[in-house]
Amino acid sequence: MNELIDQAAAIAVILKARGHTLSVSESSTGGLISASLLAVPGASAYYLGGAVVYTRRARALLSGIPAEAMAGIRSASEPYAALLARTSRERFQGTWALAETGATGPSGNAYGDAPGHSCIAISGPIERVITLETGSADRVGNMRAFAAAALGLLAEALAQSAS
Repeated sequence: MNELIDQAAAIAVILKARGHTLSVSESSTGGLISASLLAVPGASAYYLGGAVVYTRRARALLSGIPAEAMAGIRSASEPYAALLARTSRERFQGTWALAETGATGPSGNAYGDAPGHSCIAISGPIERVITLETGSADRVGNMRAFAAAALGLLAEALAQSAS
């Protein structure tokens, strides 16, 4: 967890210096992204809120994404991660939103993705979506890898938006 907190601390410095805000919508990381960001003192200056959107019901209740908005989109995909990020940014009216969805393991998900599959999206002044495949069935290891990749993607987007 210390490595994640170190990543979050570097992000916090940038967000605070710019007066930017962030919301998080995560699934297979189970709150690890938010926990890392909130472990940094002064997080209330930039962290607006977040949700662990782990099920269809959670998606509807916490993200407000109706079933009809999911037409042609499956969970644990880049389009779904992008939708989660955009929706979170709109609902929280923040500068940035970070979303993650995937299959931690030890088995794959109902959509045919292998364990170690995650899609991560950033919505803000820059929008990006990536897919990570760890090739591992280690549930906790994947959660950490997914959270690290999500924080890394946010750091990259912040660096790109400064130039």
